[in-house]
This record gives sequence, structure tokens and C-alpha cells, in this order.
Amino acid sequence: MIRVGFLNLGSGDSGGRIGGRALTVALGLLVFVTLGGTLGYVVIEGWGVLDAFYMTVISLTSVGYGEVHPLSPAGKVFTILVILGGVAVVALALGYGSRIVLEGQLERIMGRRRMEKEIARLRDHYIICGYGRMGRVISREFLKKPKPFVVVERDPEIFKRIDVGVLAICGNAEEDSVLQAAGIAHARGLVSVVSSDADNVYITLTAAGLRPDLYIVVRAGDEGAEKKLLRAGASKVVCPYAIGGAGIANAILRPAVVDFIDLVTRREHLELQMEEVLIAPSSPLAGHSILETGLRQKYGAIVVAVKKGNDHMQFNPAPEHRIDAGDRLIILGAGEKLDEIARLAAS
Repeated sequence: MIRVGFLNLGSGDSGGRIGGRALTVALGLLVFVTLGGTLGYVVIEGWGVLDAFYMTVISLTSVGYGEVHPLSPAGKVFTILVILGGVAVVALALGYGSRIVLEGQLERIMGRRRMEKEIARLRDHYIICGYGRMGRVISREFLKKPKPFVVVERDPEIFKRIDVGVLAICGNAEEDSVLQAAGIAHARGLVSVVSSDADNVYITLTAAGLRPDLYIVVRAGDEGAEKKLLRAGASKVVCPYAIGGAGIANAILRPAVVDFIDLVTRREHLELQMEEVLIAPSSPLAGHSILETGLRQKYGAIVVAVKKGNDHMQFNPAPEHRIDAGDRLIILGAGEKLDEIARLAAS
């Protein structure tokens, strides 16, 4: 079964709180009528507490049982008042209770349909399979960028803990129908970071079978799984343990280099960032040399590398290096200037 969430329905939450308060008031009135009826029979008829309580309950519920003891005229009048007031309070409590249940179900149905429509409208988005520790970090980085994405998580308990506002599907990413519901036909890329290498292989096979041209990045827990994942159709395989070990070693051996890389890759360091931009065919940067584009003079940006369409990476390109459509520029510069360059590249 596929379930879709989340949607922040502010008005629905307000209505639920109002309905909950009304139900609390109705239940309070019901308790008050019950206690008042019991006390009334004790005072008017002189009955014991148990008999008085029993008479009050059968009067409120209108079950039709006979009287516990013969009633006096005052007792009969009091019973009429208990029945009239009690039935009204019981009906009120049942009405508010039913309303809360029905509104909750309706809200879930409407929220799910609205979310399905939002996912169906997505284009050039990313699919994140797995919302463990890595999936959570990736989704939050995408939110900062921001980049459109959909999370696919099969564990219902983890699914409940997904950040509010994130488009998410509860289902197994190894199934075609789940990835199709996540909009794989229009996706730009897929990230598979579930805990099992075997599951990552199956997800990669499924995604590559549906979209052979899709860019797929996969997490590998074991270095030996990298070749299998690449054969399954992964575009890139990342081994967190290998990267983490290398990072720790570099932090000891090359601390200044690690500090610089950390500075230019974290979004909170807005004074200096490293970014990748794709040169569109219509971009005014296409067909000109790096010097002619004025990236250094106008924007204070440094072109660290140029990646051609054939995956050839040229580091520290000369000022006369020609930029062509389809090239990817690795640029170092100030955050706001990089955003301007990205807009020029995509024009």
C-alpha cells in the first residue's frame, strides 16, 4: 500500500482544536447531569447511592427498564427533567465525537489527494529512498538549496517522523508502482541510502529499469558492493565509511586543507562557497572564453575546473579556455555572486 503525506493544514488543525474543546464541554455536562441526577434521587426519594446512580443511568440512556422503586410525584417530575436534559447532553457528546472522527478522516483523505497532485506536478525533482540518518541529512540539505524532492520510506514508524512539509511516500522503493508514484518519469535523479546493500541493489535495478537515463547515486555500506551497484545501473556509488575514514586522516595530516574544504562546502559559510553550474545552450556564457565572460572581473569568482560532456575534467583552466554549452563549471566565490552566475548559466 502506498501512503502519501505530509501537508500542513492550518485551518483543519484549528477546527480540530475547537471540536475537541466542545467535546470536552459536552462530556463535562454529561458527568454533571449524572452526578446531579444521583444526588437528586438520594435527596428527593431517600434512595441509596447505588440505586440513585442506577436510576440516573437508565434514564439518561433511555433503555426502557422499570423504576428501581416507586416514584413520588416530585420524583417523577425530576425524572422527566433528567431524561430531557440527559438525552440532549448525550446527543451533543455523540455529535461532537462523530464530527471529530469524520473530519479527521476527511482531512487525511483530502491531504493525501492534495499531496498526490503536488507530486504529480513535480518536474526535474529528486527521489530520496530511505529516511534514516543519511536520508534526513540529504533532505535537509535539499531544503536549504532549495531543490524539489520526494522521500520514499517503507518503515511506517520512520515515516511518521519525517519533517513536516516534506513530500513523502510510505512504500517499498523496490516496487515499480512506488517509484512511479514518486514521479520517476519526470525526476532528475535518485538517491538510495537505505541501510542494506542488497536493498540498494534492488532499488537501483528497479530505477534503472524504469529510467535508464536517470542519474542514480547510491550508498554502499561495503566497499565490495560498489561494483555490483555500478553493474546494477548506479551512476555514482558513495561509501560513507571510506569517506569518513579519509576525512579523519586528512584532518590530522592536512588540517588546513580540510578547513578550506569545509569552508567552501557548507551552506552556512555564505562568505565563500563552491558551486557547480551547468551551461545551457541559450546561456550568454556559452561560446566565450573564461576571460571574455568576466567571471573573475565582474563577479570575483574563480573557475576551479571545467567538466566537459565526455566527463573529462580540466582543473585550473586557462583564461583562454572556451566554455561550451553542456559544460559544468566548478566555481569558487561569494554566495550571492554564485547565484547570479547560476542564473546566467541557465538563461
